[in-house]
Amino acid sequence: MKLWDKGFSTDKKIDLFTVGNDRELDLILAKYDVIGNIAQAKMLHKIGLLTADELKVLETELNTILNQIEEGNFIIENTFEDVHSKVEFMLTEKLGDTGKKIHTARSRNDQVLVDVHLYVKDALNEISEGVDSLFDLLIKLAKKYQDVLMPGYTHFQVAMPSSFGLWFSAYAETLIDDIYFLKAAYKVADQNPLGSAAGYGSSFPIDRKYTTEVLGFDTLKYNSVAAQMGRGKLEKAVSFALSSVASTLSKMSMDICLYMSQNFNFISFPDELTTGSSIMPHKKNPDVFELIRGKCNKLQALPYEFTLITNNLPSGYHRDLQLLKEGLIPSFSTLKACLEMMTFSLEQIKVNTTILEDEKYLYLFSVEEVNKLVQQGVPFRDAYKIVGKNIAEGKFDPDKKVNHTHIGSIGNLCLDEIVEKKIKIK
Repeated sequence: MKLWDKGFSTDKKIDLFTVGNDRELDLILAKYDVIGNIAQAKMLHKIGLLTADELKVLETELNTILNQIEEGNFIIENTFEDVHSKVEFMLTEKLGDTGKKIHTARSRNDQVLVDVHLYVKDALNEISEGVDSLFDLLIKLAKKYQDVLMPGYTHFQVAMPSSFGLWFSAYAETLIDDIYFLKAAYKVADQNPLGSAAGYGSSFPIDRKYTTEVLGFDTLKYNSVAAQMGRGKLEKAVSFALSSVASTLSKMSMDICLYMSQNFNFISFPDELTTGSSIMPHKKNPDVFELIRGKCNKLQALPYEFTLITNNLPSGYHRDLQLLKEGLIPSFSTLKACLEMMTFSLEQIKVNTTILEDEKYLYLFSVEEVNKLVQQGVPFRDAYKIVGKNIAEGKFDPDKKVNHTHIGSIGNLCLDEIVEKKIKIK
């Protein structure tokens, strides 16, 4: 069944090519399509295009379909082009002419828009919950290991003293930046596009403010063309948010892969969280973190992918936009899984508390020694040369105690302030 069927059929090759994997992706959107149909039916009744009895039977049948979806019993056969045609067929098969009325004052264009907007709102909330869980864990680990020192690096060279408290809380605060992106994407999604029809509104006196309330949107896209142009705009906004979270997870995964290696030996995980080698019995490979890194690097390509699909398209609907689903929908499940695995694994991290006892980290304290001389009145450049000379002559014997007190330093992590900063996000 095709909603645009005029009594003739298209070539099967054309059907296969144009439908693509829409049916599989639409199973994920099916719940939201039914919710949109219920709102549409209520609005059509409100403006007098459906009777009370027609609304009642439509709502009953749509809730039956919704139950089927939630129980996993809803399928979209190959005879249907998408979820919209399947739902309308089910309504028509059950209710006859009443079922045929559901598409009044509407187009598949704004149906897809509504489905995606509703889906994105829920999906972003799930990602935000995953980010919250990881944030809380990182703050907990930062408190637990705030006094355990580790090397800090620049250019992959041993640089200055850091700490596990500083490392864990750095990623916690970085997640706050990612939350800003998630909140921004949610604001874009929280606008009702229903009623834009094919992009140019309708001659029916539809009540768009009413459907906005029924569907739980904060506001609506007032201009019908602007609503249609939201297709692609929304996906790009979401892609930047998901990419931002992914970049944080990817960078932390890279740190973990380095720190797990025998050359570093900063951290370890239980054997059951690592994998082995088919020929090297000593190996404990960080496959989980390598896969998080790889998957998250793929996610960081999303903004570019969506830009290339939508770039230079004029206003109005174009079939190119269908391809956005293929990148958008799977990206949520991928990022959600990466967040869950990162949190699950970090809950079992083991920290090496004696790292700096190794002599190769002796020069970590060179800046500390320079600063001590400066505090004694020696000009900084002279102090730098004195310590450099001691290092060159093998006379460097630093005090390995550090005393950093400024905001955001080893001795003043400001964990409570970071938590408060996150709480204030709206």
